[in-house]
Amino acid sequence: MDTFGARELLNCYANGVFPMADSREDERLFLIDPEHRGVLPLDGFHVSRRLARTVRSDLYEVRVDTAFAEVVAACAAPREGHKDTWINAGIERLYGELHAMGYAHSVECWKEGALVGGLYGVSLRGAFFGESMFSRARDASKVALVHLVARLIAGGYVLLDAQFLTEHLTQFGAVEIPRRDYRRRLRRALAADGDFYAYSGGSAGGAVGAAFGAGAGAGLGAGTAGFGAGVAAAGGAGLAAGAADATAAGLAAGAAALDGAFAAGAEAGTSAGGLALQVITQAS
Repeated sequence: MDTFGARELLNCYANGVFPMADSREDERLFLIDPEHRGVLPLDGFHVSRRLARTVRSDLYEVRVDTAFAEVVAACAAPREGHKDTWINAGIERLYGELHAMGYAHSVECWKEGALVGGLYGVSLRGAFFGESMFSRARDASKVALVHLVARLIAGGYVLLDAQFLTEHLTQFGAVEIPRRDYRRRLRRALAADGDFYAYSGGSAGGAVGAAFGAGAGAGLGAGTAGFGAGVAAAGGAGLAAGAADATAAGLAAGAAALDGAFAAGAEAGTSAGGLALQVITQAS
């Protein structure tokens, strides 16, 4: 673990693998490269009518990147149906470093000043790698996921990696694809430019995100360029070849078209949840 840092972890994501531990107490870290991968299509994300009502009601205050460490800790904590965890202390440290560098983000649901649900993951160019989620109140993690998807669509992302297909994720339209297809999609995503802070859909914490983005922007730009060169040296020289993919182009065009929708929604008094649902609907 001493020689495996945040930069090495980013290279793992760029090459289609991700880390896990056997348990909370196990200090070892294993790199996983599944034969089949779960993905959530950003242009086919499904929200049930009941969940849409909850999202539209703004039952929870949705914030971004205001309690990253707390979200990771909550995901690692034992809970009903999840007595053990794959998140050990080393993983917590690594993702904390990625967050400080601007590559890892949390979407949080708050109610009456308490953190009641959320998720976290890694953002790398046009790909977002979902890591884990938790919920202490009904539908809180689902609401966070809906807001994440709207943010990714608006930011021009083309891949939402869910790692494994689960029954829970199938309700949102998640599908399982072979490793070869996943890596093809990953190459296209790494050739795109995703902007996690492009979305201004009324979520609380937006000012925090904007300030973070402004403060880290110059360093991230240089860091991303250097990282891109490292990926190319590791065998990613063909990333730009997928830039003309129709799906990527369509999502990018949709993200640009949504800029006006944000302003129109704010003027019309649309709820933060309502605006997120509009973004998702327009992308489908």
